[in-house]
Amino acid sequence: MSKIFTLLLFLTLGFSMACVAKSRPKVLIFSKTLRYYHESTPNGIQAIMKLGKANGFDVDTTKDAGFFTDKTLKKYAAIIWLSTTGDVLNATQQEAFERYIRAGGGYVGIHSASASEKEWPWFGQLTGAVFVNHPPDPVPGVVQVTNRKDPSTAHLPERWAWKDEWYNFNKRVSNVEVLFLADEKTFEGGTEGEYHPLAWKHAFDGGRSFYTALGHLATAYDDPLFQQHILGGIQYAIGKH
Repeated sequence: MSKIFTLLLFLTLGFSMACVAKSRPKVLIFSKTLRYYHESTPNGIQAIMKLGKANGFDVDTTKDAGFFTDKTLKKYAAIIWLSTTGDVLNATQQEAFERYIRAGGGYVGIHSASASEKEWPWFGQLTGAVFVNHPPDPVPGVVQVTNRKDPSTAHLPERWAWKDEWYNFNKRVSNVEVLFLADEKTFEGGTEGEYHPLAWKHAFDGGRSFYTALGHLATAYDDPLFQQHILGGIQYAIGKH
């Protein structure tokens, strides 16, 4: 009798563990570029893969826009556009991505994701703004953290010294939850004044969107504060998957 009980217990535990493994969410890093290529991209991929391993989600990576089909996208809880540039999807792939978001998918845009697909209005609304320009070189400045409770920013100091490309934007979406601002008094080349959002999140068209403008330099992805910032955004985009 005890042997039967032990066998049943073993099978039950095995089934439970299989269910847990099966429910582990998966994200896709998409890093195709048609214009500027960021040398920091491999560092970003490596950092996100480590974050996934440590925080319970699997990570696939691709530069192939052919992944943007209904069949493939539905495998992922979130799609991370990592420093993409240019018009990286064709019309059919765009439509598949729209359906993915409307079905409850998640999106994370990092750095020049906002410089991608600038002629696709839906994508600009998903991202929350469209990149315009930046000062000539990465320079030191200060990030003003306005949301100290969000998982992507709760660990940050209120005024965070940071070196990056300081993006300027247009076509901003108004109904986003802003996480932090650029303090334009601390660097030259800002064009938006006192209210210059650099990171935000919002529910959009059935899905979830998180965007951060930071991440130009390879060293950013070695910084624990920036890693935690990205992790909070990824976890928001994954949602309840």
